[in-house]
Amino acid sequence: MWTKRLRSPLTWASIVVVGMVATLGLFWFEPWKLLTDTRVDEALPVVERTPPPTGSVSAAAAPGPAATTPIANRIVSAGDFIAQEHETTGGAEIVRLADGRHQLVLRDLDTSNGPDLRVWLTDQPVKSGVAGWRVFDDGTWFEVARLKGNRGDQVYDLPASVDPADFRSVSIWCKRFSVSFGAAALSAT
Repeated sequence: MWTKRLRSPLTWASIVVVGMVATLGLFWFEPWKLLTDTRVDEALPVVERTPPPTGSVSAAAAPGPAATTPIANRIVSAGDFIAQEHETTGGAEIVRLADGRHQLVLRDLDTSNGPDLRVWLTDQPVKSGVAGWRVFDDGTWFEVARLKGNRGDQVYDLPASVDPADFRSVSIWCKRFSVSFGAAALSAT
């Protein structure tokens, strides 16, 4: 009886269709990424942790070596990641470098690996739970880059055309499924 069924063109057509659907499903969902991690440990910019002194003498008028010391890198805004679609921890900072450029720094990031993950700056507020999974593409957003890795420290240069003050949050965004793995609300420091 099985031999007769295996000779049927309908059986072979069904096998081919099931094989094609399985292949497309594997391509689309990339389930092996749930079992793999990509660790990135980039050198983080050294930042000034205390505010500059606010004496009555300005730095420009101060005599001696302090007058030639460049302004240090400083954190403009920062926040901690909360889990959304996937468990996500770590911190995000926007750093203004001494030369005036900005960088987005992800510290101690730990999230799931997934298909087509991006780093987004957005103007949307961070909401916990299911309500926050899909809000980041509703407003203004800027795709910084593909996520370099799902674990570790990462640094992304922001173009001069991006004003960090325009954005309220950072999202680890799965572009393929339009969902946030985790997000951090940015607060001025």
